[in-house]
Amino acid sequence: MKTLKTLAAQLDVGQKTSVELVRDYLAAARADSGLNAFLWQDEEAILAQAKASDERRAAGRAGQLEGLPIAIKDNLLTKGLPTTAGSRMLEGYIAPYDATVIRKLKAAGAIIIGKTNLDEFAMGSSTENSGYGVTKNPWDDSRVPGGSSGGSAVAVAADLAPAALGTDTGGSIRQPAAFCGVVGLKPTYGAVSRYGAIAMGSSLDQIGPFGRSVNDVRLLLEVMAGADPAHDATAVGLNQPAKTVNDLREITIGVPKEYFGEAMEPGVLTQIEQTIERLRQAGATVIDVSLPHTEQALATYYIIMPAEVSSNLARYDGIRFGLKVKQAGSLLDMYKQARTQGFGPEVRRRILLGTYVLSAGYYDAYYKKAQQVRSLVKADFDRAFEQVDVLLTPTSPTTAFTIGAKADPLSMYLADVNTVPINMAGVPALSLPCGLSNGLPVGLQLIGKPYDDFMLLCIAEKIEQIIGFTEQAKRSETI
Repeated sequence: MKTLKTLAAQLDVGQKTSVELVRDYLAAARADSGLNAFLWQDEEAILAQAKASDERRAAGRAGQLEGLPIAIKDNLLTKGLPTTAGSRMLEGYIAPYDATVIRKLKAAGAIIIGKTNLDEFAMGSSTENSGYGVTKNPWDDSRVPGGSSGGSAVAVAADLAPAALGTDTGGSIRQPAAFCGVVGLKPTYGAVSRYGAIAMGSSLDQIGPFGRSVNDVRLLLEVMAGADPAHDATAVGLNQPAKTVNDLREITIGVPKEYFGEAMEPGVLTQIEQTIERLRQAGATVIDVSLPHTEQALATYYIIMPAEVSSNLARYDGIRFGLKVKQAGSLLDMYKQARTQGFGPEVRRRILLGTYVLSAGYYDAYYKKAQQVRSLVKADFDRAFEQVDVLLTPTSPTTAFTIGAKADPLSMYLADVNTVPINMAGVPALSLPCGLSNGLPVGLQLIGKPYDDFMLLCIAEKIEQIIGFTEQAKRSETI
């Protein structure tokens, strides 16, 4: 399996150059272009990055990620490159600066191998809402890859890039990781600077990595995490692990009953239950816990998130930012046409909902009440972590669904039922492939204590070894 670790070893011993490695991945992306994982790839520019990386390595100046290709979700600003957020509103926009995470990746020697497709402004759970076409799941191209970071998950799952970055507001890294059979991490809110990420829900958004192993995710988090006082006051970094996990017998795992509802597919339930039993046999202590406000979390999320969307997207009016409509009459007509032509239906739906809940007469009834419930959701996690080291749930109650199967917005929103509480609480969570159901990947979600992301990854690595990560890799090794 081609992980960042194995590829780095090849580069270190001279088995491959970065130019050769990048050429292989670019060829794979051309061959699988029908998946629509990438919105931008300029082969000449990407190979120029690889050539510069090889020169740094030859001069003894190799960084932590030197010469390794990383795909980037197209809502992260990358200087001099298109950044569309999957929307026609930003078609043709060239970012004038790098997001903090991009600057850190470049400083570590990583190669930006492309910008990946996403649901428009990261609003969706299937990558069907992109202004640039649907992305398809490499396990079955009639199915969605999940969303909103579907392009990044597909790039890793289909061997078009060894790792990728995404953003997660309510599950947008973990759910596509589960649907595509890769590892995806949503760090603690505040672990990674959000500077340069096109905002959707500012109190919920978090940038995180995709990889083919837990170690890949760790390598990227080590580079990305940290305070950013000049640009993001909410970024404070992470704790270092207080102990080393040598054996699962040292670990207590909590299983919240609220995450095993009627909507769960039997095949998903079987894989999760079998994994829990394997962890018990490996010596882990597994106990039942309760997160009683889980049922209210989804409804609360779909009040708070649209409210923040309404505020964040107000700037895209065709004058300050966004699509310019030349033949508009009045100023009001210009606003209307820019936002009608630039935004797709899901974005418009969330703006309208958010504007409503923030309006006079409804703010206290909806938004204020939702924030109060959010505090209760967080308190549930705080109490649970007094008893356990990590929580274990299904990432999604289903495997990847067929393209077009959830055209009804409410059914699509319910796809996030197991992931949104984590963003509401601000805690870290990781999706790890744990088996197959009807030939499609099933994701296991591990939830950790706030700012203890590296401890979560330590535990996840032990669980990964027991599950047998390589057993889940369906895609042929082409690189």
